[in-house]
Amino acid sequence: MTVTGLETQPRLTITVHGRPAPQGSKRYAGHRRNAASGRVSAVLVEQSKRVKPWRALVTSATQHAMRDAHQAVPLDGPLGADITFTVLKPTSAPKRRRTWPTTRHSGDLDKLLRSTFDGIADAGAVVDDARIIRVTATKTFPGEHPDALDQPGALIRLYTLGDPT
Repeated sequence: MTVTGLETQPRLTITVHGRPAPQGSKRYAGHRRNAASGRVSAVLVEQSKRVKPWRALVTSATQHAMRDAHQAVPLDGPLGADITFTVLKPTSAPKRRRTWPTTRHSGDLDKLLRSTFDGIADAGAVVDDARIIRVTATKTFPGEHPDALDQPGALIRLYTLGDPT
């Protein structure tokens, strides 16, 4: 059964604990020559030191979720993703009312998605992260959303999409 083309039950649910990190800009680090082809290309290095650990956490959590779900084959075809990122609440934020993670400190949502999708693909949960064609993403603080974790991390649900007609 589908609701607006989305299965009602996720094919894979992944819970990642750790501080979400946006995959941001790259910095130029010179040129290098490819030993096999002899071609010279620019070397670009990720500026954020937090991206690699976050992607590793996503990859590991995805592999655990795949084992728990007995999913040996990567998801293929058009996919949907529902992701809730739980980010650190600044100590200066009000404690007794709802606040929003709108500062640069909490990361750009599109860049959080990029690093997370790469981690999911690295785990082999999807054939290619380009298969994810529909996304619902939320950035929240602990306890301030129904899907928020009690600590920084992400709750990820992957769905297969039904017939678009």
